[in-house]
Amino acid sequence: VVSTQSTGSSLQGAGFPDHPHRGFETVTYVLEGEMYHEDFLGNSGTLKPGDMQWMTAGRGIIHSEIPGREMVRGLQLWLNLKSEYKMVQPTYQELSSDQMLTVEEDGVVVKVLAGEALGKSSEVRTRTPAYYLDVTLRQNAKFQQSIPVNWTTFCYTLDGDVDVGPDCRKIPAHHTVVFNKDGDCVEFSNSSNENARFLLISGEPIGEPVVQRGPFVMNTQEEIEQTIDDYRNHKNGFENARNWKSDIGTKFLEGTLWN
Repeated sequence: VVSTQSTGSSLQGAGFPDHPHRGFETVTYVLEGEMYHEDFLGNSGTLKPGDMQWMTAGRGIIHSEIPGREMVRGLQLWLNLKSEYKMVQPTYQELSSDQMLTVEEDGVVVKVLAGEALGKSSEVRTRTPAYYLDVTLRQNAKFQQSIPVNWTTFCYTLDGDVDVGPDCRKIPAHHTVVFNKDGDCVEFSNSSNENARFLLISGEPIGEPVVQRGPFVMNTQEEIEQTIDDYRNHKNGFENARNWKSDIGTKFLEGTLWN
């Protein structure tokens, strides 16, 4: 599991023009601004504030991700795939903010991108069992989330101060907390006068070897070498790359995206 937060706009030079992936999933979640995307299978669209894209790269995808004119704040999570799923056909699940399950109880508001919280479950399908929760705690609110034993779990604080664990350790915004695996729940509270917001992400460990090189995540070095060969020679999932360049990526590199 790898998670990154990014900010910027295409006018400032921020952007990810045409690039490949194989062997894992990316989950893009936009907090502010807009993110444009386009791939070599003909898919394209715009993610707006609160929207989410769950992309299974599988056997191969090449796409472009370019922020809009205004400042964009968002996160991307990389989720590994079991060996049996690494060469599946690429798929997308895209949900706008108003399509996502949101539940509220006693000053706790949870947007359930994946998994379950407060007795409700998301309809997003995950090949690896996982939770992805966007949690807001109002003043004096408390939240406890059940987590299966031995899952990998962390939270990333977005806004305000979050009190974490039974000892209420105060964690300011833009920090990551990694939890141990021997418990069956995690606890949060908010003792401040402002709302506190964080992402809670958890997943079942796959328990297989991981070999990563750039945008490729496989199980062995031999599979990585084969992936690089497939990409360079436009085969085994990368056939469409032979004569393809994204429109948004090309214009971004030329500096003509907003002309």
